[in-house]
Amino acid sequence: MLRKAVLGAVLFSLFTSLLPAQTKFKYPDARRSDQVDDFHGTKVADPYRWMEDTESAETRAWIEAENKITFDYLGKIPEREKIKNRLTELWNYERYGAPAKIADGFYIYTKNDGLQNQSVWYKARSIDDPGTVFFDPNKLRADGTAALNGSNFTDDGKLWAYGVSEAGSDRTTWYVMDTATGQLLPDKLSPNRQGVSAWLKDNSGFYYSSYAPTAKGAELKETTKFQKIYFHKMGTPQSEDYVVYERPDNGDYFSGAEISEDGEWLLITVGKGTERMNMVYFKSLKDEKSPILPLITNLENSWNFIGNDGPVFYFQTDKDAPRGKIVKVNVLARSHLFQDVIPQSPDTLNGVQFVNDQFVLNYLQDAHTAIKIHNTDGTFVRDVKLPGIGSAGGFGGKRKDTETFYTFSSFNAPPTIYRYDMKTGKSSLFRKSNVKFDPSVYEVKQVFYNSKDGTKVPMFLTYKKGTKLDGKNPTILYGYGGFNIPSTPGFSIARIGWLEMGGVYAVACIRGGSEYGKDWWKGGSRLNKQNVFDDFAWAAKWLIANKYTSTPKLAIQGGSNGGLLVGATLNQHPELFGAAIPQVGVMDMLRFTKFTIGWAWTSDYGSPDDPTDFKAMFAYSPYHQAKPGTKYPATLVTTADHDDRVFPAHSFKYTAAMQRAQAGEAPILIRIQTRGGHGAGLPTALAIEQQADIYAFLVKNLGMTVK
Repeated sequence: MLRKAVLGAVLFSLFTSLLPAQTKFKYPDARRSDQVDDFHGTKVADPYRWMEDTESAETRAWIEAENKITFDYLGKIPEREKIKNRLTELWNYERYGAPAKIADGFYIYTKNDGLQNQSVWYKARSIDDPGTVFFDPNKLRADGTAALNGSNFTDDGKLWAYGVSEAGSDRTTWYVMDTATGQLLPDKLSPNRQGVSAWLKDNSGFYYSSYAPTAKGAELKETTKFQKIYFHKMGTPQSEDYVVYERPDNGDYFSGAEISEDGEWLLITVGKGTERMNMVYFKSLKDEKSPILPLITNLENSWNFIGNDGPVFYFQTDKDAPRGKIVKVNVLARSHLFQDVIPQSPDTLNGVQFVNDQFVLNYLQDAHTAIKIHNTDGTFVRDVKLPGIGSAGGFGGKRKDTETFYTFSSFNAPPTIYRYDMKTGKSSLFRKSNVKFDPSVYEVKQVFYNSKDGTKVPMFLTYKKGTKLDGKNPTILYGYGGFNIPSTPGFSIARIGWLEMGGVYAVACIRGGSEYGKDWWKGGSRLNKQNVFDDFAWAAKWLIANKYTSTPKLAIQGGSNGGLLVGATLNQHPELFGAAIPQVGVMDMLRFTKFTIGWAWTSDYGSPDDPTDFKAMFAYSPYHQAKPGTKYPATLVTTADHDDRVFPAHSFKYTAAMQRAQAGEAPILIRIQTRGGHGAGLPTALAIEQQADIYAFLVKNLGMTVK
């Protein structure tokens, strides 16, 4: 009762502070404390530190007050209902995932009838069999906010381990099912940031990576360190699981386990932070008492295990090859001498599959997919011809399989599934999405522009054919720029709604990603992070100079690291944009290491504990660089109250700072999703609502006309 009384009092105080609207937007009061921290001799104010207590009465009242004015504002936009209805129509189409062969006579694929909150898993006897429902995540919770987040079948398909996350959390509870009966076995892993990685070939147990339990109530804040690899023996309680591998010498290490397809080797990879650099250890499974032996013991390069011929292991690596290559090594040889199998090419090696005793190599050519097939001795077999400029993924399977499946999509091409015959090299259409739009109406093109320092950066543009380059086109410029993650062509049903309204959609493939390998990532990380914001801003300038759009018609959008991108670029160039949508962003660059998994991001951002890193990070930190007296464009911040990856207080503090700093008349609003996380597993119904709100906000603030 006391909590309710305090909450009511704070709410009353907040709402009574909302004066009648005049020329400027009015916001709930956000108390400013006198919190000041000393970073290497620099005094830094943090007046909204109290918002980090996300469950306090004061913070909950502020959230409720902010959501009220945001949803009141969005609800009064006349076009919103029409936008939502059209998005619902677009979303309502039957869509499939590519089938995966689990065992002989056992295929799994996913299907969504259209507006189901979560896709349903089906089991089929063959690729021609429509199959029966295997698992329906929609039955986990009535509101659709529980979702599958991890899956691992035994080789014979008799057992299935799967993870379930609630409200978009990264924390999962793992279960084991008998696939023949659908019955759950007593084996269960309690909620944690964890994943089942490898089953023993006799189904007697599995390896998984996990952390010590988090204190109840601290799931959104408590840092998770000292990951360990455990072994679970089937039929025993989790309390009897034992540690197979741990690194007490360094809590920042991540560890993962996998078993070679022949069942003879356990491989352990150890990495630090989010860098694609890892160590490799191995153990023979023929002898239970055999030791875990080192293979790679430095954190300088990435090493991704592909497969093996006995003791000869194949890896994808960027050692002496920033764009990637394939090497092999005999792990039983006295000297671990690595030999090149497929050397580095002009394109970037994005992934490798091992099917039909051949390597299927997924390359990035200027950020779009090219697929090449090689034999294990490195000889080239053929290119896989793709339908156009886009992204292709899949090509999974076991080493002796002769068929595989892949999915192709692009900005104007819905995901289409193809069956690929590894013997003949023939692709045949397997399933095609029937989206209610005409892709031939839209054009996709790639352009290149020069960034501030002269670096050539690719950008994809999608828009209606015949669009006039008169500077009047409403445009969304999207970017990410971090963590070695490339921005590649892909389909989004939500984006079609934007294109139908006459919008241009631009994706800048800025530094920080892996579009051009390790050097492209390094060029946008740590002390080079400013290059990312420059690349993004210069993309905007190119769009304006080439009359695709103009400042009043240009919006920027990005999520997570992309939310940081939008926040930092917006603060540095407020005069350049008409609107901004920073989503679930990392906004406080001086405290991101304090919460959940944030410490792992120092590999990309640097550490505020380092004086040199601090100076660079403080200079662009969106929360700290919101400048009072600045005229900022219309901004809609989005986050969720259960985001345990990027702590929602990042967005709370940034919004409060921006609202106080705003000297113009454009709104600075925040949309806080309840029972939502970082984005994964968001139910269809909530996804449509959120997208309708974003587009309605842009329609109003970019002066668009919706027909």
